[in-house]
Amino acid sequence: MSTSYTVSDLVAEFLARCEVETAFGVVSVHNVPMLDAVARSNRIRFVMARGELGASHMADGYGRASGKLGVLFSSTGPGASNAATGLVEGRFASTPMLHITGQSSTRFVDRDMGSVHDIPDQLGLMASAGKASYRVRTPSDAFAVLRQAAADALSFPRGPVTVEVPIDVQSMAVERPAGLDDYLLPTPAFAPAAEAELAMLADRVANARRPVLWVGRGAMHAGPQIQKLVELGFGMVTSLAGRAVVSEDHPRNLGALNGGGMSVIEEFYATCDLMLVLGSRVRAYDTGDLSTKLPANLVQIDVDPRADGRTYANTGFVNGDVAQVIDELLARAGDRVRIDPDFPAQFERLKTVARASFKASLGPYASFAEQLRAVVPRDAIWARDITMNNSSWGHRLFQLHHPSTNIYPISGGIGQGLCLGVGAALAPGGRKTVVLIGDGGLQLNLGELWTAVQENLDITIIVGNDNGYGVIRQIQDKVAGGRRNFDDLLAPKLEALAEVAGIPFWRVTAADHFGDRAAQALAVRGPSMVEIDMIAVGEHPPYYPIGPRVKTVEVPA
Repeated sequence: MSTSYTVSDLVAEFLARCEVETAFGVVSVHNVPMLDAVARSNRIRFVMARGELGASHMADGYGRASGKLGVLFSSTGPGASNAATGLVEGRFASTPMLHITGQSSTRFVDRDMGSVHDIPDQLGLMASAGKASYRVRTPSDAFAVLRQAAADALSFPRGPVTVEVPIDVQSMAVERPAGLDDYLLPTPAFAPAAEAELAMLADRVANARRPVLWVGRGAMHAGPQIQKLVELGFGMVTSLAGRAVVSEDHPRNLGALNGGGMSVIEEFYATCDLMLVLGSRVRAYDTGDLSTKLPANLVQIDVDPRADGRTYANTGFVNGDVAQVIDELLARAGDRVRIDPDFPAQFERLKTVARASFKASLGPYASFAEQLRAVVPRDAIWARDITMNNSSWGHRLFQLHHPSTNIYPISGGIGQGLCLGVGAALAPGGRKTVVLIGDGGLQLNLGELWTAVQENLDITIIVGNDNGYGVIRQIQDKVAGGRRNFDDLLAPKLEALAEVAGIPFWRVTAADHFGDRAAQALAVRGPSMVEIDMIAVGEHPPYYPIGPRVKTVEVPA
């Protein structure tokens, strides 16, 4: 056996065989041998985050924007637990992630002997946060464990998988596995949908005259097939996570204006005789806790059998890959589709009215989506945090054109947007990244601003600054009788912060200046910052379900 090739060398070479180009993390006492091997291999860019929380979100953002495996290194104990939040978010997003963490020496593991960074049942903690977790117990186990972890991360539904490597095992010699030479990341295979389910689906579509699609993140890869249905005359809406599977500038794609709090859309749903739900959970988060009224004839298509009727009741379910099922559907029923000739134009009219109505509800922020879209490159990554600006015009009106550009905290956690954007900005392709975040969210991971600076990322950070937790204030107005408590935050002046970070800065104090200031920041190659002074611009109106349902406005035909 060679004495110079170690488990850490195997980890580094395995990642290279997985075509990993970028990894994120924090170097620490329990991962030094592995990161030393990564550095010696000189094949992977290692991005030094300021904390494991930030690093885990970066790996998630990178995975979403690139379509590749997101890789995170952490230390054990507190380091691994710091990363857990990012694993939780990655699981919500079904992002394939590989989290490689250290562990105490094998003579201390699971014995509660008080070794450095030791915590009870780290393996269980990581399994709960992500999709699965494994431990490399001996050098001979390493290759098999890594292969299993990668396969689990990439199998549907995808998600984060943790591999623990005890610190002593990292430096142990191991025979280089012969299988490394031929190893390729597995490509998941899908079992064909059942014949009876496909026949049912074909008949439903052939009999429909006013069909609409609800598209989720599980259909991200099925854009060409879904486009064919839309061109046949189907209407289309998406979940927040399923945006831009078909470009949102298509006149029959409502995007994430999918009905929550909008009577004009729900009333239109009542005229639809079929809704196909494609790769979506139809989450309570997207539907006002399942209060949105969807068409009664609802058929789901999903690779996960557990999706069957999980939220809304359905009248049929097809267990299969969305792209494959639509191909089968078109082959079986494409020439039998008989959509009402008036339906496509009516759906396009619905989009015009719905967008105008939502825009009219935004007060001084009504034009922000249009101003920004006019100056942002079409392929730019749109990374956001949980903030009033995103939860309104950022989600619903700012149009996207490819699903890889739609990056935000699907779990609803605040403070994750900057880190997601940093990771996304490192995806191959060199796309401009725009991050929309609030002042409260920015402070949660403020140190990661310097990760963006150190890596010289092409990223523009737009901060909606209302000097506190604006959305919490509006929630307090609704549920606490207007008593606002614990919502004001002492924070650094953003201009001074940008100066310390050495990045260009612009401030918006009037609504109609937003696009111009953003354009100037976007012209910078590298990090830049734009502050929306929400005290000067005006208070953001509460939005549904915090505020009232959106009133339908009259739009000239």
